[in-house]
Amino acid sequence: MPTRALPIDEAAMLGQRLEAELGRTIVGQRAVLREILVSFFAGGHCLLRGVPGLAKTLIIKTLARTVDLSFNRIQFTPDLMPSDIVGAEVIEEDRSSGRREVRFMRGPVFAHILLADEINRTPPRTQAALLEAMQERQVTVGGVRYDLPAPQFVLATQNPIEQEGTYSLPEAQLDRFLLNVVIGYPTADEERQMLAQTTAAPQAAAQVVATGADIAAVHALVREIPAASNVIDYAARLVRATRPGAPEATASVTTYVRWGAGPRAGQALLLCGKARALLEGRATVSLEDIRALALPVLRHRVLVNFQAEAEGVDADALVSRLLDEVTARS
Repeated sequence: MPTRALPIDEAAMLGQRLEAELGRTIVGQRAVLREILVSFFAGGHCLLRGVPGLAKTLIIKTLARTVDLSFNRIQFTPDLMPSDIVGAEVIEEDRSSGRREVRFMRGPVFAHILLADEINRTPPRTQAALLEAMQERQVTVGGVRYDLPAPQFVLATQNPIEQEGTYSLPEAQLDRFLLNVVIGYPTADEERQMLAQTTAAPQAAAQVVATGADIAAVHALVREIPAASNVIDYAARLVRATRPGAPEATASVTTYVRWGAGPRAGQALLLCGKARALLEGRATVSLEDIRALALPVLRHRVLVNFQAEAEGVDADALVSRLLDEVTARS
């Protein structure tokens, strides 16, 4: 079935309705909600990091309620197996005939929107099963390939403060997340509003404002948004500047970075920049779109060295320096 055409102004209004429905349930965190919607509109997956109690799970559950798509949640635990995610083959017997046959029982990964809660609490083997499905948009069980439903959006949450009993995602697998969004504490006013709202009578649930066809049309439209040559050049130079030994590398990168971002980072910058432009009702991606998304795109793709860790310099600080040091060309 062909994807229906969607005008830019209609796509922008759809984004505004989604943001409004999320805002009815989620107090504050406007920048976080916008970055998640950017990833959702761009057709990529999102990693959400933050301490407990900041509504990470509530955000994705609310987003799932606003879109007429299937939703599943996986609570990652140390004893979770790959088959608990992708599914498994079972033998069924017909009691009347005694005939047995093998049937594939689909796992929770077969959903349009998937919440992978506390993904760092499960061993690498199980993490890899989900991340492979995310990348390939299919799973293989018993030599048979099964396509995952489209569109598909995976939002994985991660608690950054607990290290015992956790398994850090390998850097190569982190690269499969389009954005790495960090959620912080609310402001004083937001926290007071949150306390009042969550201890009163329950509010009406979020309303469905989009269909799967709408989201598929948005994904197609995002890729049609043009990017000028100077915007592409700026995104490329930002990414290349993160690589030690490259001619474009800055002094801080040479000093503090072990491995820089790969070409997938540049693709993510441009694709997310286009999605941000679309959310704001603009027909072209701008340099400001690239700058606004540099942190969530690059923070999990720039690996700092021991000297940076010893001096307390993290990837966020390095990306912020890069934005000051790498200037855009007109």
